[in-house]
Amino acid sequence: MPKINSHPKDQELNKLAQAAKDKKAAFGEDIDLSQYAMTSRPQEYVKDIATLPSRQKERLLESGIDPTGENRSGTYLQVDHSVVHCSVKQEGLELMSVADAREKYDWMDEYWWKAVSVDADKYTATAALQPHFGYFIRAKAGMESVFPLQACLYLGKDMTSQNVHNIIIAEEGAKLHIITGCQVAKDVKSGIHLGVSEFYVKKNATITFTMIHNWAEDVAVRPRTGAIVEEGGVFLSNYVCMKPVKTLQAYPTCYLNGRGATARFNSILVATPGSHLDVGARVILAAPDTRAEIISRTITTGGTIIARGQLIGEAAPVKAHLECHGLQLADTGVIHAIPELLAKVSGVEMSHEAAVGKIAQEEIEYLMCRGLSKEEATATIVRGFLNVQIEGLPTALKQEIDSLVSKLESDAL
Repeated sequence: MPKINSHPKDQELNKLAQAAKDKKAAFGEDIDLSQYAMTSRPQEYVKDIATLPSRQKERLLESGIDPTGENRSGTYLQVDHSVVHCSVKQEGLELMSVADAREKYDWMDEYWWKAVSVDADKYTATAALQPHFGYFIRAKAGMESVFPLQACLYLGKDMTSQNVHNIIIAEEGAKLHIITGCQVAKDVKSGIHLGVSEFYVKKNATITFTMIHNWAEDVAVRPRTGAIVEEGGVFLSNYVCMKPVKTLQAYPTCYLNGRGATARFNSILVATPGSHLDVGARVILAAPDTRAEIISRTITTGGTIIARGQLIGEAAPVKAHLECHGLQLADTGVIHAIPELLAKVSGVEMSHEAAVGKIAQEEIEYLMCRGLSKEEATATIVRGFLNVQIEGLPTALKQEIDSLVSKLESDAL
């Protein structure tokens, strides 16, 4: 297990983290971390994840992780507190645990807790004081991903806390595509995941990051994410959570610091009965000619969704749009959309659109007049609303999403 490093910069960070170890988040439910285990039995390293038990491979596929490694440029798998597999195929791409990267590169301090504050709340502080690895991904200058790189953070033991810190760097002109899946073993019902992720998009580089969350009814999840984008850089984030989870709180912040930088956040959220999802994104447009888009599609079948979004214009000219659409398929569910626009200078162009409601009867009747049954019409509307079109997902995961959509259709009826 990684240990807190002792060099001066880390000592200062540790002091800040120690001071924040009981600091609650700005919003959302507070979690008692003392009920979760911070240590676990080491897992054996696996040279080829295709040799994993069938049941575990099936779980990986549900989160977009292909155990064969075909059409993937690299694979990282962490189970609880152990890195059990790490391999990379493409030249110009580096993949390793973040602990190994810190040992290998002195310059890692330039990226360590720079996009996320170590003292933001007790969850970031815990990730710093009691770390459990996490991955380091670096696309060297000019490198373009032939296939997506895949990474999985897996909870294999009940009532465990997994505290990871990920660093992702796309150097100048690089194009990097990542599919990350978060998953639990079939017999795991409770646990907590604290995931700190820092993204650095250099000049004219692109990172496409797709996150698939498959948790369990009593799992708590607290991601803390920051992205810094330089001139002409692009950061694209796709987030999908369609399975039960007890409580999820995520509010990534992207800083567009270079002229012409772009950020897009797309999220697809389904809140089942008993789930509480507080998810959003914030983009700070700090340089001229920057662009941003935050789009969320939310469905409740009985759970609660708070869909946040904030655009902050600090330079001109900039253009940005925020869109929150919710579909309520149960009378007991709650959807709360909170779109925010903040202009700090003149000359910014920002807009938002928010809509929450049930499937309109006239829409169903319109499709039925064209030969569809009521069930087919409802299915068409739900599928069109979710519009899950994410590059690089394996067939098994697409089938899983189709299966979930089919269940939503029946709930809508």
